[in-house]
Amino acid sequence: MTRGLGELESTIMDRMWSYHRPASVRDVLEDLRREREIAYTTVMTVMDKLHTKGLLRREPVGKAYIYRPVSSKAAYTAELMRESLARSGNQAATLVHFLEQLTPEEASALEAALQVFPPKGRT
Repeated sequence: MTRGLGELESTIMDRMWSYHRPASVRDVLEDLRREREIAYTTVMTVMDKLHTKGLLRREPVGKAYIYRPVSSKAAYTAELMRESLARSGNQAATLVHFLEQLTPEEASALEAALQVFPPKGRT
């Protein structure tokens, strides 16, 4: 089961997804320090937790690790959506409520996605 992220976890994952390259704790720390005061050990601990949760892959480089996301932000978000739908109890009703709340932009994105990947059994 995929877990939701806390505020700092989410911030760090957003940074990691935006880099499109591996990054060290120091890289993320320097990036975050442009906006807030934060300790190296705090960033290191959160990145270790993200690794434990299976969201970051790491490999040793010298005395440190470099990290990279295991999947894209879109893939992670899709997994959260699937898990929420699976837990809903009534998938059809949940989807109806979801569709009722879509903005025009979101509805257009859904239509475009269905053109690229039509539902199984419908071509």
